[in-house]
Amino acid sequence: MKRLLIVGGGDVARRAIPWLVRRFRVYVLSRRPEGAAALRAVGALPIAGDLDDRRSLQRLSGLADAVLHFAPPPAQGEGDPRTVRLVAALAGRRSLPPQRLVYISTTGVYGDCAGAWTDECRPCKPASARARRRVAAEDALRRFGRRNGVAVGILRAPGIYAADRLPLERLQRGDPVLSAEDDVHTNHIHAEDLARLACAALFRLRGGRVVNAVDDSALKMGDYFDRVADAFGLTRPPRLARAAISQVLSPLTLSFMAESRRLRNHRLKRELRLALRYPTVDDGLRAALAER
Repeated sequence: MKRLLIVGGGDVARRAIPWLVRRFRVYVLSRRPEGAAALRAVGALPIAGDLDDRRSLQRLSGLADAVLHFAPPPAQGEGDPRTVRLVAALAGRRSLPPQRLVYISTTGVYGDCAGAWTDECRPCKPASARARRRVAAEDALRRFGRRNGVAVGILRAPGIYAADRLPLERLQRGDPVLSAEDDVHTNHIHAEDLARLACAALFRLRGGRVVNAVDDSALKMGDYFDRVADAFGLTRPPRLARAAISQVLSPLTLSFMAESRRLRNHRLKRELRLALRYPTVDDGLRAALAER
């Protein structure tokens, strides 16, 4: 049985593991000992290590035939030293590197597209340090792939949602959204679909390819919050002009309102050949209500 290493054992990874353990011997890099029992319970093998500690990664050399890299960059800085440490460990001198690696990046690498329809051929133009760190990670992984003969595929994900990842607290607080005149286009993917896309990419995504991992929704941000509010019987958020909203929201929240993109997912459908379980946000919200 081939061996798979998961780096970044968060929500998306946990959704993917039940499918993966039927096909791979699955290892998960784990920096928290208290999470080891939960990983073993679902059939995965925890490997102690921390991407912020280079010495703790020595065991990764030659460990796996394939890698799913879900770990985010640090919260500060311009680069991604975590990914740099990971690829250095995977490319150990005394062992073979993995054959394939799939990385979940962000659609924020495109920067502001002024609402234009965008596909994977658009050059990266990140406007935030958060997105620049993702571009640095993508570049490091591409170099790693070229130097070591590793087929590296990249999934660029937008806002990830699920039944337990909805902005209900924000709606209950009454936080405002942009007025219709100032609103921005956003993109979405259900966490379950993103997990399935990552699994499919292990088998179907060619090395060097980038795929927008987005659903079929075409929504503005305010419309998304209105849909969530309506689905859960909450009051729709107030709408404010951009100049006014900048006085009441945090800089981090405002940064997500500074860019407008509509992302095409033709490559997802053509190359990964996976039917989304939740092709639109409305489908995901109906499923969330059913879960509750």
